[in-house]
Amino acid sequence: MFSKFQKASDKARIFLQNKASGAVFPRHLSMTNESSKVQALYDLCRKTFTPSGTPLPSSQAVQRLTSLLDTIGPADVGLKEEQSDDDRGHGFFGLSRLNRVARWAQPITYLDVYECDSFTMCIFCFPTSAVIPLHDHPGMTVFSKVLYGSLHVKAYDWVEPAQIQDSKGPSSFPVRLAKLAVDEVLTVPCETSVIYPQSGGNLHCFTAVTPCAVLDILSPPYREAAGRKCTYYHDYPYLTFSARNGTGIIKGEEDNYAWLAGIETPDDLYMRQGKYAGPAIQV
Repeated sequence: MFSKFQKASDKARIFLQNKASGAVFPRHLSMTNESSKVQALYDLCRKTFTPSGTPLPSSQAVQRLTSLLDTIGPADVGLKEEQSDDDRGHGFFGLSRLNRVARWAQPITYLDVYECDSFTMCIFCFPTSAVIPLHDHPGMTVFSKVLYGSLHVKAYDWVEPAQIQDSKGPSSFPVRLAKLAVDEVLTVPCETSVIYPQSGGNLHCFTAVTPCAVLDILSPPYREAAGRKCTYYHDYPYLTFSARNGTGIIKGEEDNYAWLAGIETPDDLYMRQGKYAGPAIQV
């Protein structure tokens, strides 16, 4: 999973090489409770998910998982909430340009909690202004629980049937039409978000408004051999490209749509591998 989000640079490759050493994220707390919420989450995931991702979890199974995730806080996974004293309460939107640049240079910390053929459990710890760019989850169901802080989520779903066209100019590239599904700030306490292979915002971007952490469950995991490769995208406003045969978009609703173009892994995606220090999972 971590490799799907690695920064395409020498620095990121060094982090990947050092993954086995498990550099400890300094905000972790030591936890060894055997009857933990993490164990209950693992047990429920084992009952719910399959390696193929089909059939999709039933509404009852989704409800059971979200209900449990809604009760989980940072202490349950060995984290201590980070403070944002240097933001003076302004968060992302109140930061000066120089301060934003300094924060963008800070890495997102990725924590492996558990992974098997059926699902991945992981945590992303963001400094203010850190971004996981727009990316997809092909054929996957994803549960996201914000553990602390505030996170801006912008998400799309593909318009079906697919509407694809080529941009014009010397460096033409294909773009595909997508509809905006989510564009909001999630602040703790908030409910668990769920996305599905075709709905709920399967292509999404995370931006940290304040220091924050997100617990993710992805089922099935990214597997390039199985066709589940993570692709990054750039979104263009709907009016950037004129559709050749018309798209059927009602006039006045253009802001709810965008053209997405696949891109290489962004060079400024900066992550480091941390060590999960929450309760151990009994497999």
